[in-house]
Amino acid sequence: MSDELAGKVAIITGAGNGIGQATAEVFVAEGAKVVIADLDDEAGAKVAAALGEAAHFVRTDVCDADSVSALVDATIAHFGKLDCMVNNAGISGSYRRLMKDDLRDFDRVIKVDLLGVILGTQAAARVMSPGGSIINTTSIAGISPGVGFTSYRAAKAGVIHFSRCAAIELAELGLRVNVIAPGNIATQINAQFDTASVVAQIQPLQRLGSPQDLANAAVYLASDRAAQVTGVVLPVDGGTTAGHPPLKPETVMREKKPAGS
Repeated sequence: MSDELAGKVAIITGAGNGIGQATAEVFVAEGAKVVIADLDDEAGAKVAAALGEAAHFVRTDVCDADSVSALVDATIAHFGKLDCMVNNAGISGSYRRLMKDDLRDFDRVIKVDLLGVILGTQAAARVMSPGGSIINTTSIAGISPGVGFTSYRAAKAGVIHFSRCAAIELAELGLRVNVIAPGNIATQINAQFDTASVVAQIQPLQRLGSPQDLANAAVYLASDRAAQVTGVVLPVDGGTTAGHPPLKPETVMREKKPAGS
């Protein structure tokens, strides 16, 4: 590691597992101090304990404005400042197709995946000094259309548009707002899928992504190397949003018949 984030203080929501946990681990390895924000007391405290004095756990409900404000206040009280806010917490909702979806999970998904990002961005921007970085997690489901997960897709698309708007507004404060869009990543939220099959069918780069891949992207956006980068959506998806891999010849070419047949 290169101490890319030495001296910086970050909040990472949803850091009790998956991408959030990996991001916290890589940030600390790069020299940052990190506040682990999660609704799961046991998981959040465990991650913070493993990272030692460079980490601090604060139980947080990202859907609640008072809870998010208290998170930021606790960060300032414990580490003295806030340089980077990673609004990563999210849930997937139901796969149900549109015509069979009763939208029972709509409110919860929108609150966690979109409202949580808005509240986190707002609270962080109120205390950050110029040079601060806000990183919001969307999904390639918010970039490319598809079937199922109607509420999730709508929320993640909302994260992109909100973040671009916030990037314009907060630029006058010297703050940057960028978005990371995970693709097919090996996490709990994707455990219901046959990830190897998904990679083979829709991802040009035939490599299963890991939470660390997202963490590495977040390190760049949090660092001073990205000082001129704002309003950007960065897919970490093995090329999925660029296009599907070429079809194998046997799937598109008809079998040639012998001459004269």
